[in-house]
Amino acid sequence: MGRHLHFDCFSGVSGDMVLGALIDAGLPWAALVTGLNGLKLKGYRLRKRKVPRAALHATKVEVIIERGFERPLTLARIRKILAASSLSDPVKQQSRAVFERLAEAEGLAHHMAAADVHFHEVGVMDSFIDVVGGVLGCHLLNVTRITASAINVGSGTIQTSHGLLPVPGPAVAALAKGVPIYSDGPRCELATPTGVALLRTLASEFGPLSLMAAASIGYGAGDHDPAGWPNVLRVFVSAERPQAGRPTDRVMQIETNLDDLNPQAYEHLMDRLFAVGALDVALIPVIMKRSRPGIILSCLAPRDQTDAALEVVFQETTALGVRVQEVARHILPRRFVTVSVHGRAVRMKIAEMGAGWEKAAPEYLDCKQVANETGRPLKQVMEEAALAYRESKKAKAGSKK
Repeated sequence: MGRHLHFDCFSGVSGDMVLGALIDAGLPWAALVTGLNGLKLKGYRLRKRKVPRAALHATKVEVIIERGFERPLTLARIRKILAASSLSDPVKQQSRAVFERLAEAEGLAHHMAAADVHFHEVGVMDSFIDVVGGVLGCHLLNVTRITASAINVGSGTIQTSHGLLPVPGPAVAALAKGVPIYSDGPRCELATPTGVALLRTLASEFGPLSLMAAASIGYGAGDHDPAGWPNVLRVFVSAERPQAGRPTDRVMQIETNLDDLNPQAYEHLMDRLFAVGALDVALIPVIMKRSRPGIILSCLAPRDQTDAALEVVFQETTALGVRVQEVARHILPRRFVTVSVHGRAVRMKIAEMGAGWEKAAPEYLDCKQVANETGRPLKQVMEEAALAYRESKKAKAGSKK
C-alpha cells in the first residue's frame, strides 16, 4: 500500500511549486535529480533553497538554464523526447498526458488543433522539467492516491505574448472545466496552465481534505512574493503503509435509479457493462417515489473505465443522471486451480483468508458446460468439483510428509 498525497491549493498551483512542495515534504533531492537524468536532456541544472513567503518558509526549486531548446516544442516532439527517455512507463504515460491536456487547452484558447500548438510557455526547459519532475516525484514517494483542494486562480489581469488577458487566462480556464476554482488574495495569476494540468492528470478527486494521518507536510514557493500573502503550495503526505493484512484497492461506484426501463433490457445492459471492464454489476429492487417499484443499477468499475461505463449507462438506459463516487475495497488474494470432473477441466477459485484458511468455489460456467455435456445435474457437478479439489489438497499434503 502506498501513500496518499493531498495538494492544498489555497494560493494556486504551478509546476515549480509542485516540485518545491514535494522536496519540502521529504522527496530525496538526489533521487529527483538522478531520475530526471533519464530524460537525456542537457543544458540545465537544478537548484533548491529555502525562502520566506509571508509567515511561512518554503522550498523554492529553480531550473537554471545553460542551453535551452532552440525552438518552441510541438506535442509530437515532446512525445518523442519522452519515448526516448529511460523513465518508467507510468511516468512517461502521465507526463505525456499532462502535455496532451496542455495542448488541448492551448488549442481551445487559440482556436487551433492540439497537434499545431507550439508550447511557448511550457516549451522551455524549466517547464519541461517541472512537468516530468512533478510526475516523477509522486512516483518516487510511492504515492498511490492523490487528491486536491479547490484551486485559487487569483484575480486581475496578466500580460502575455498575446496581449492583456483576464485571470484566469484562457488556457487555465479551459483546463479548470469541471474542477472547483475560486478567486482570492492578491491581484495576480496564482494558477498556471502547467500546474493545473498536473493536478488534472494526477488527482483522482477535488475537494476538502478527507480523513488522513499526515506523516509529512511540505511547502513549495511560487515566483511571486506579494506582501502579506503566503504564496505557497502546501502538500500533506500520509505514512507509507505496509502490505500486512488484506490488500485494498480503489474503484468507482456508478449508480442510478431506474423505474421505466423495459426489464428485457437488463441482461443486455449487464453484458455491455462487463464488456467495457466493469468489475461487478448489480440490479437491486427498491420502492421509489410515489410508491413505484424500481431498480437501482449499481456498477463497480476501474477508474480508467469510468467514462466507458457511463457511456453504456446513458446509451442503454433511460437514466438522465448518474451518481459516481470512489470507494475502497478490501480484497482477498485469489488464484485458480484446475480439477478434473468426469474427464473435463473445472476451475476452482481459491481465496486466501490468512492463517492457513481459504475459500474455494467452482467456476459456475465451467460446471454448467460439464453439466450440459454429461447430462448430470449442475448442483452435483459443482459438489463433485469441490470434492475433487479437497482430495487434491489431501494428496499434496500427504506427499509432503
